[in-house]
Amino acid sequence: MSFDRAALAEAIAEHGPVARVVVADIKGSVPREVGAAMLVWPDGQAGTIGGGALEFEAARRARAALSTGSDRFDQTPLGPALAQCCGGAVAVLTEVWDTARLDRLPDGPVARATPGADGTMPLSMHRLLSQARDRGVPITPTLRDGWFIEPTLHPSTPVWIYGAGHVGRALVHTLSPLPDLALTWVDTGLERFPPIVPPQVTALPAPDPAAAATTAPPDAHHLILTYSHALDLDLCHRLLGQPAAAIGLIGSATKWARFRKRLAQLGHAPAQIARITCPIGDPRLGKHPQAIAISVASRLLSGQKTGAQSHAPAQKGTRG
Repeated sequence: MSFDRAALAEAIAEHGPVARVVVADIKGSVPREVGAAMLVWPDGQAGTIGGGALEFEAARRARAALSTGSDRFDQTPLGPALAQCCGGAVAVLTEVWDTARLDRLPDGPVARATPGADGTMPLSMHRLLSQARDRGVPITPTLRDGWFIEPTLHPSTPVWIYGAGHVGRALVHTLSPLPDLALTWVDTGLERFPPIVPPQVTALPAPDPAAAATTAPPDAHHLILTYSHALDLDLCHRLLGQPAAAIGLIGSATKWARFRKRLAQLGHAPAQIARITCPIGDPRLGKHPQAIAISVASRLLSGQKTGAQSHAPAQKGTRG
């Protein structure tokens, strides 16, 4: 969980002042982890801190904060206060943000006193910042001595998706809310994309997608699912000639057998060709575009947790 400056700026631009609600501390069994956040404005909200009654009450408090322009810090025992069965307690920080306040925010981790706390940064917080700056120790959302600190969001996993058809759209819809993924969506023309592309996604119209692929960072994950087998093959050929964290290709067993033969004829050794996972998706979940997207998202998230470099195991039966 991180402070998403871009999403906050976008919400402020669209709705005016916005309340950001973040879980600052937890005790016992609770719906979400420290750092889970949502944005609230007078007639809407985005994101979630979970918990049903907890989120409803947090949104109510956030709108009250918007009306007064004042931050607040609430500690809520879920059972006694909200009749939730989790049994734990949650500390929620609510801050009212506008463009001026966001512009004053320095780059790097966001550390600030919670309402009612001493405005002088405690030594414990100085120590966290020093460890991050001098030793590269990652910042995690932490409440300490009345101060709360969060890392600033910098999406760390580049994912390139080739194809704006049904499966491509399902993938973008599923993956774009995930905070650590930087999505680049490629197709041959602007008209192939939907009218609205999520603002955090880079849409890249490219008459030659394979040429565009050469501009991807070396740690990118590539998902190939265009409308054309010829384009798919060209992308596979080009990507096998450059570094990549993973390469996934949608397709049937027959398609993959033909591609392996053609890639070998193009000079790729079996070990190179084995870098491609085909098909993507898990047939146990079905062949619906959203089912494929869910299984791919699961593999990406698992890879982030474990350091694995594969989108999905080779499965049989996914169409393409």
